Amino acid sequence: MGDIGLLADGFRRLLSSYATIRPRPSEHAFHVEGLKWQVVLESSRSDWDRFNRVRKATSPLDSLVTTIQERLESVQERIEQACQRSGRSSSDITLIAVTKTFPSEIVQAGVVAGLTDFGENRVQELVAKSDVVPGEALGGSVRWHLIGPLQRNKAKEAARRADCFHALDSVRLAKTLDQRAELSDRVIPCLLQVNVSGEATKSGVQPKELPALLDDLTSFAHLQIQGLMTLAAPARSETELETLVRSQFKQLRQLAEESTGRHLSIRLKHLSMGMSGDFEVAIEEGATHIRLGSVLFGMRDS
Repeated sequence: MGDIGLLADGFRRLLSSYATIRPRPSEHAFHVEGLKWQVVLESSRSDWDRFNRVRKATSPLDSLVTTIQERLESVQERIEQACQRSGRSSSDITLIAVTKTFPSEIVQAGVVAGLTDFGENRVQELVAKSDVVPGEALGGSVRWHLIGPLQRNKAKEAARRADCFHALDSVRLAKTLDQRAELSDRVIPCLLQVNVSGEATKSGVQPKELPALLDDLTSFAHLQIQGLMTLAAPARSETELETLVRSQFKQLRQLAEESTGRHLSIRLKHLSMGMSGDFEVAIEEGATHIRLGSVLFGMRDS
């Protein structure tokens, strides 16, 4: 388990222990699974009222938040530099913190650290984490992005909880999602996933099929098509990053520009592209949404 995982596990155990905390009678201190907290007692109050001031000697939440904040500051500097190189403003970039496989405590700490947008690949994890930290669709203050492929039998929860869906790639899925969105009285912002790398392992519509798909999607009243998303091929060297990956990001931008000109009723203003290993190149090629996981939270457990 990495450093972030250990800190999150400690925070989770700390939260679960609040109900069973009891002060030791002989000293002004108590222990929570090995974590020592200093407590100021006031004799004029009883039970929990006595614990009106708590100074933490060590806190897994503080450590977790600090780690994320430090990494976030580094990422924000890199975003700013990429924007300067391409004549853009960093305010145009939405940083989506991808929390897949990480526990909900990571999301809670991320909010404290200043993150506002979170991404999940699977509906099951979206449900679990948005129950703990609700998104705007559920009346919360953060935004949840569903960024992975969606099975039609999971469309109900996606329609209820996703503040934006990044992987729409077929009329069949659009029809089901539109029906579920109508039942939830919502209009869901959506991005179309385009497979610009041509890899068989990746989802998404082929670039040549994009115009026809856009034509078919204009009839769905509860889906708002706002842009395109892609996953570039992994770069094995700086040379591939500058040639192969950059060209794929550039292709997605060109597809958005061409499609917006062709479909007057659709404005593809958002480009969701770029992850921890290539987000700076993505920004230079026009990304408005970057999806970052390991650069913020460390490597996931295998």
